[in-house]
Amino acid sequence: MVKVNRHLLPIKAHYFFFMAAMGPILPQLSVYGKQLGVSPDVMGYITSVLPIMYVIAKPIVGYIADYFSHFRKFIFSLLILLMTLSYAAFYFVPPAAPHAINLDVTDVWNVSFVAADLANCSSEILTPTALCSTTRPAHCSISTANNTDFVAYFTATVTATAQQLNLTSNVWAPIEAYMCVTPADFNNTNDFSNTVNVTCQFAPELQTDCIYGNPTFWLFVVFMCLGTIGFNVVNSISDAICFDMLGESEEGKYGAQRVWGTIGFGATALLAGIAVNLWTADALKSFTPALIVMMIFSGFDLLSVSKLKLPKLSSSESIFKDVWKLVSHPAIAVFLVFATIAGIIDSFIIYFMFWHLEEVAAETGFMSQIKLIEGCVVAAECLAGEVPFFFYSGKIIKKTRLRTLYDHVLLLLRHASRANRLDTKPLVLGWCGIVLPGQHLCFVLHVYCSLCVSGSATGHFRHRTGSNGWHG
Repeated sequence: MVKVNRHLLPIKAHYFFFMAAMGPILPQLSVYGKQLGVSPDVMGYITSVLPIMYVIAKPIVGYIADYFSHFRKFIFSLLILLMTLSYAAFYFVPPAAPHAINLDVTDVWNVSFVAADLANCSSEILTPTALCSTTRPAHCSISTANNTDFVAYFTATVTATAQQLNLTSNVWAPIEAYMCVTPADFNNTNDFSNTVNVTCQFAPELQTDCIYGNPTFWLFVVFMCLGTIGFNVVNSISDAICFDMLGESEEGKYGAQRVWGTIGFGATALLAGIAVNLWTADALKSFTPALIVMMIFSGFDLLSVSKLKLPKLSSSESIFKDVWKLVSHPAIAVFLVFATIAGIIDSFIIYFMFWHLEEVAAETGFMSQIKLIEGCVVAAECLAGEVPFFFYSGKIIKKTRLRTLYDHVLLLLRHASRANRLDTKPLVLGWCGIVLPGQHLCFVLHVYCSLCVSGSATGHFRHRTGSNGWHG
């Protein structure tokens, strides 16, 4: 008969409910930004700044939790609440206003116009507001003896801006549009014959970057930063609390506690994927069901945290000095380097795997089922790849000891570099993406457990939260 350690049930419950709350949200952050109109390079800028915020926030909160050790549970609960509210605020982020000229259909127009109707562009047409909502520039070329090229501006005439300016359609184009040119290019069009046929391409380099002036973008960035910082801080403190409850003699049982978080994460990611897929059948998905699932499990998590009985720890008068003494130790410094490398590799998976998966789904016609596919991907990663290694991580680390940790990290690097060379372009079915990500997750989890256990072993028991904040 299996013995159940009732003392550790609350930390198991916390891991389960905490990660279950994050399962519907964390994997979707980048693709939610994509749906709001954030480009891959801008998303890269955002995610490159976030780790700097983690580095600042984790030691500070760790210091506060260690210094006010009697209020650790309150601080912990407050962080979970703030994290939940930050992510829940996504519900109030308005959708990005679409441009009147949609380039998703085609970025090349075959245009016909009467040369006498071509006019100079007024200043109102060329304002940043107009260029972000009603007007687009394009490279136009006409095959004549002179091979005339010029830049034209097209304004959709069905918009309120066009109606205020009394603009009417003066070209034959895919949509009703008003075409004009700048004074510099107007002289190049004087020799046109009466009726002109041109090919116009809306080149990306001509388009105005409107993302930074969009309130939708800044609301998304603020809520994402607050929520993700909160998650990472709570995650580090959770590990510190877990090691406090296990004690120095049972640190090898960390994986048996943490595995419940993986089970919750995978289960709710799949649940949210099914819910979102049923909630909205078209390609543009609503994240409301995912937010509802997150709120429910966050509420259960707060209840489980209230049942945690944290051991009393002695405090230090100079925590920063003690932590610096640990960080300056050669063995810990090397450990931090490998923890950083593992984090860099993990970041590619976290932020851009689903982005790539959605691009594959768009090419193969599976966008209507993309959230279900993504939920299955996370479930496969967690339940098939992570769970077994969390269960056996303690035995593996005990047998190999920490001296071989670096060998495992190097093995991860080699395997990840090989996996990254996989070209998924030839995939015919979007569902094939479920199989590929799980091929390296077992290695990631082995290293994750090694990092947590060795970080706990090298850190002083009194400063577990602070030192975990540095390497988390």
